Amino acid sequence: MSKQPHLLVSEGDLADVALIPGDPGRVDRIASLCDDSTVVAENREYKVVNATFEGRDLTICSTGIGCPSAAIAVEELHAVGVETVIRVGTTGALQAGIEIGDMVVATGAAKDEGTSKRYESETLPAVPDYDVLSALVDAAEANGEDVHVGPIATDDAFYAETEAYVDDWEAAGMLAVEMEAAAVFSLARRKGMRAGAICTVDGNLVEGTQKGETDDEELPTKAKNNVERAIRIALAATTTL
Repeated sequence: MSKQPHLLVSEGDLADVALIPGDPGRVDRIASLCDDSTVVAENREYKVVNATFEGRDLTICSTGIGCPSAAIAVEELHAVGVETVIRVGTTGALQAGIEIGDMVVATGAAKDEGTSKRYESETLPAVPDYDVLSALVDAAEANGEDVHVGPIATDDAFYAETEAYVDDWEAAGMLAVEMEAAAVFSLARRKGMRAGAICTVDGNLVEGTQKGETDDEELPTKAKNNVERAIRIALAATTTL
């Protein structure tokens, strides 16, 4: 079998479960918390690493920003035999009281993006697999961590998130907004894969704090520190899947 054109991997190269952060740099951070790791491929926004955590073989693959590149990653991971994907990312809170550094486990994602609509009707639900969702919540509890559990929104136009959009998401009870989960959930369901997502809050849109406003780097310090907590929860979840 020839290599996949973007991930540059072939069938049998990867584990059956993959953690999929957006940021290629976060691949290295996840790998650093594993028992061992090996770089498999690097191309554009995609970095692919195989690792072992507490005896569990897993793959870590970045997706880049947004649903189009995330869908490419999920398509090609499925093509080479990956069965479960867990998004480990960042998100902007949409409800008052959700603080920077808090973690959100998604029970579903509103399709305010265009990629999933090329695959199916927007009326079809973008939801995670129950076993993956449960594994993330259980891992958080086992680690003594509090997580917000509920629906999120996925938007593919970062700079077009107007006050009207934010108000509508808040009124609908969406906990947070990010840029990949709806496509990941929808495509995984269509491919017979399992999917889930845990994201660390890097700003609160209804309280006026946004990514990059509280620190010289992309993530506020508290969010940066707590990303590792979300990673540890996701790694722990893989051991039960």
